[in-house]
Amino acid sequence: MKILTNKVAVVTGGNSGIGYATAKELADKGANVIITGRNKDAVAKAADELGVTGIVSDQGQLGQIDELVTQVKAQFDKVDILFLNAGVANFSPVESATEAHFDGIIDLNLKGVYFTVQKFIPILNDGASIVFNTSVNATLAMPNSSVYAASKAATLSLNKVLAVELAPRGIRVNAVSPGPVATPLYGKIGLTQEEVSGFGTILGERILLKRFAKPEEIANVVRFLASDDASFITGTELVVDGGLTVNAVTY
Repeated sequence: MKILTNKVAVVTGGNSGIGYATAKELADKGANVIITGRNKDAVAKAADELGVTGIVSDQGQLGQIDELVTQVKAQFDKVDILFLNAGVANFSPVESATEAHFDGIIDLNLKGVYFTVQKFIPILNDGASIVFNTSVNATLAMPNSSVYAASKAATLSLNKVLAVELAPRGIRVNAVSPGPVATPLYGKIGLTQEEVSGFGTILGERILLKRFAKPEEIANVVRFLASDDASFITGTELVVDGGLTVNAVTY
């Protein structure tokens, strides 16, 4: 069913992983989708495969966010769905974390997300939906993830504040917090295939459903939050982790 017909959706970081799967799901449901990404070739390839509009934009650069909003407004006028998916996951113990490590994560995962939302607000339709892609790492206290976890925890706080601020316009603001997802992300952060497999085996013992999520499973939740099926849901975090965070004891 084309439940998103005539809706305009922006998916940041939409050229791979969860963003790609979400762009596909939203387009399949009838939305006009715009994806963004930093790599020109990757964005062009994904846009062609998905049959959507691709715009090269670095969320960590405020000037490029301005240009993105200008292009979207010129082509589509108004936006109904904004999925803040672009982000980076890098890890370091506190003792050895550098300022560059801190700034790289915060600039993209928090500052970039914050100003992307701010700059899109004027072209959001009343009744629009904003969805943040956060992470269970915001609360899991995983070693070496201090800056990454802090960026996602801050986004969860932003989620609630914006739900209050934008409620007078009927704009709903929600967050999806995935657990481990089978995406290219783990390779991008420098883990070998052997390390990824080992990481998956360890986490698999904690995840009640005994596997990583598929990107499409996260995309389905984003589509739900973005659609009228979630018309009375705002300021909420939906955890999609296969039971990882509730399994305090491994059996």
